[in-house]
Amino acid sequence: MTKPIVAIVGRPNVGKSTLFNRLVGERRAIVEDVPGTTRDRVYGTADWGGLEFTVVDTAGLQDDREIAASSVTEIARSTRAQATSAIDEADVIVFVVDAKAGPTAGDHEVADLLRRADKPTILAANKADSIERRDGAVDFYDLGLGEPIAVSAYHGSGSGDLLDRVVEALPESEAEQETEGPRVAIAGRPNVGKSRLLNALLGQERAIVSDQPGTTRDSLDTQLIWAGQPLTLIDTAGIRRRGRVEPGIERFSVIRSMRAIDRADVVLLLIDAVEGFTAQDLHIAGYVEDQKKGMVLVVNKWDLVEKTGSTMDEYRAKAQEALDFMPYVPVVFISAKFGQRVQQVLETALLVVAERQKRVPTAALNKLLRESVAAHPPPSKPGKWVKFYYATQADVSPPTLVFFCNTPGQIHFSYRRFLENKVRETFGFLGTPIRMSFRGREEDV
Repeated sequence: MTKPIVAIVGRPNVGKSTLFNRLVGERRAIVEDVPGTTRDRVYGTADWGGLEFTVVDTAGLQDDREIAASSVTEIARSTRAQATSAIDEADVIVFVVDAKAGPTAGDHEVADLLRRADKPTILAANKADSIERRDGAVDFYDLGLGEPIAVSAYHGSGSGDLLDRVVEALPESEAEQETEGPRVAIAGRPNVGKSRLLNALLGQERAIVSDQPGTTRDSLDTQLIWAGQPLTLIDTAGIRRRGRVEPGIERFSVIRSMRAIDRADVVLLLIDAVEGFTAQDLHIAGYVEDQKKGMVLVVNKWDLVEKTGSTMDEYRAKAQEALDFMPYVPVVFISAKFGQRVQQVLETALLVVAERQKRVPTAALNKLLRESVAAHPPPSKPGKWVKFYYATQADVSPPTLVFFCNTPGQIHFSYRRFLENKVRETFGFLGTPIRMSFRGREEDV
């Protein structure tokens, strides 16, 4: 089911990032978005009243005067374009203003922008840390966006009322259309060849069943039979042609990919072989991993790369280094333009689907656990040794393994990774994340 999207917008330094951390329930480094910040993203998942939704933090919206006066005008314009794109893709907008500063000309300019967007908008007067500031929040009625909610993102006051309003404004979930076979999403930055790959896959002799609109905005679900296996291709929604939008907007492609990823079993992440990995590629990969979806890395435009006998191996090493948090992902090198190796894309995707549905016999899993612990015992505190009792597989898609032990909280992250590596060495699970759960003996699976 596709999760609705809530965008947090407002001027710089009004507390958007602090409110973001409050809503998603954890601190994240979300200030900068530059190559190398592999795991730093501008989105997270919030849960309120049993309803999950995606929260997107955005850069501060500056007015025209501030942009003109900025020493980095191009960056200021780009961040404004990215925030505008987030507004376009959101289901609900939380407009954050500064209760300490009161209404400003910049707030009025943002309010005008949001009225034109015609989206459900909730006004949050942040930094309302005192009675005077909470009372002063009524001044923001002048923005013409309804009743402001006085909140303190830092202290958490008012956040429950804000979340109540957000949940009320979210659209009703659309029922997923019945589909045969697994869902495979094509995701990636603009101009990496997603549409060309889709055309290459459908242009061959395959029995296409139907084309139907998906729940993803502007996307088309294509049902087909591939090597006797029914499946559904989900193309990433909403990427418009160059020249139809101002520069910078299309670079905020992660949000558009989210909707397709949420509905998918396996994601084909396309990258440009010439450009290599960018921050956006890693952001999308990180979201796939967070949602525990299968993934195939598809390196397109391979025809443009000068090659030696070791070029593929060298590129795989670069991919493993860039995707160090997803070392299990297979890599396929293609040229969608010339149809080179495109058949391997869906062959690999279906292999990942099978790996996600694999069940490991309990006896074999426990044998592996005993051997792994004997060869490399878990780090323990003096007088309180970690003891494993048994392990079992609780679910598939994604594979979910539960390990029962006497002190679950004492299992260090590095030892969890050690056990996962042992599981993969023995049982595979190519292309799919594994959920690893550690519980006390009396806890239910």
